[in-house]
Amino acid sequence: MKTRIAILAAVLVGAFVFATSLRQQTFSKLFDLRGASTPEATPVSLWSEPTTVRGAGLSQDEVNNIEIYKRNKEATVNITSIVYRQNWFLEIYPQRGAGSGFVIRKDGLILTNNHVVAGRAPQISVTLSDATKYTATVIYRDPANDLALLKITPKGALKVLPLGDSDNLQVGQKVLAIGNPFGFDHTLTTGIISSLGREIADETNRKLDGLIQTDAAINPGNSGGPLFDSQGNVIGINTAIYGPGGNIGIGFAMPINRAKLMLTAYETGKRYGRPWLGVEVALVQGDLAVELGLPAEGGLLVQRVMPGSAAEAAGIRPPRRSVVAGNFQLNIGGDLIMAIDGNAANRTDVLSRAMQGKRPGDPLKITVFRNGSRVDVNVTLGELEGTV
Repeated sequence: MKTRIAILAAVLVGAFVFATSLRQQTFSKLFDLRGASTPEATPVSLWSEPTTVRGAGLSQDEVNNIEIYKRNKEATVNITSIVYRQNWFLEIYPQRGAGSGFVIRKDGLILTNNHVVAGRAPQISVTLSDATKYTATVIYRDPANDLALLKITPKGALKVLPLGDSDNLQVGQKVLAIGNPFGFDHTLTTGIISSLGREIADETNRKLDGLIQTDAAINPGNSGGPLFDSQGNVIGINTAIYGPGGNIGIGFAMPINRAKLMLTAYETGKRYGRPWLGVEVALVQGDLAVELGLPAEGGLLVQRVMPGSAAEAAGIRPPRRSVVAGNFQLNIGGDLIMAIDGNAANRTDVLSRAMQGKRPGDPLKITVFRNGSRVDVNVTLGELEGTV
């Protein structure tokens, strides 16, 4: 009896061991707990990290940004000024300002905004990228375009920035800005040209026209700094931001070709004058033009002719009355400018573009729509007051 019980127990134990072994082999094959490869499946680990970490690398656009910054930051400078002003009690007090600028000649010529160094007897300090400081003097001003030329006496040859061409810019093209916003020196920001031919008023309520609008972040302290194209050429001088606070994606730059005219005047010893036509206009096209009894292709409808201006002297006709057409209130009855020097007046900035490269006394041919027909009017450009 005892022998039978022992045999039965041995059989049961053997069966249990066999079953357990078979189950573990099956489990191991399914999940490969030992790490061995099987023909049924490839081993997968849910928790292990990749054995090799690869960097994403730099995009072509990033490389372009880095190259322009490295190449041009040394020629971008920090400008601080102490200007002596007068308060309500006629007391003189010092006021500190800050801005940016950039070297345009190896012997120490620096271009910036006029408002960065404006004021009574300013004391101007220029700091280079290597922290070297120099005392600077203003040697030329163009308040009408908010431009100024400074001079320092460097210890050696300076790096300079290449000046590009601002006449053929396009909305959407990439731009980069280097400056000293809020005192953070040599800050790079990027963006695009948002619009061209913009007009704003400066701190003295003087109109600045033909400006480049950009969404590259521009803040207080950026004024006077360079705006580059994707080749690293200076195409503008960062001049203003929209609103009294910091950047909201709307900044303005003076086209570099305006500065080139000033530089030419300085180098030749001739007085620089800004050409002036003396009209305010509104772009009308399509259905709105037809509704006003004008050709559908439209143009720049004269809204005002300034007294004593070149436009008045040439006989450009001002409006006679105001109407509301759709959602627009317009002055009508005056000339519709359809072409300037043969170029169709189909953009808001066509007038400011036509004035670039012109000087007071230069001729300008304006084609207007008047009394149902086109008439060519020859204008001799005047000079805007306030140009120095």
